[in-house]
Amino acid sequence: MTAIPTIHLNGTSGQDLRREYQTAYRAVKFAIDSLCEATCNGRDYYPQEAGAYAVAYAERQAALCKLRDVEIYLEELLVGIMDQL
Repeated sequence: MTAIPTIHLNGTSGQDLRREYQTAYRAVKFAIDSLCEATCNGRDYYPQEAGAYAVAYAERQAALCKLRDVEIYLEELLVGIMDQL
């Protein structure tokens, strides 16, 4: 469960929180889209040892999973913030 900031008079404004986390969310979405569009072609790995492409592909998938975890985190924050506005 994500810890959602509470919007109140002594804290950061809800509009600032929303804007800041929306900016972060857009950046992560851009990173995900960019990584998905980046070439990961077996022909770029065959001169290496056997299985190099499988390793590269698995690393890429692991990186995408981490980015998607951050995307989910930011979505949860944004929903929690928006619910308070």
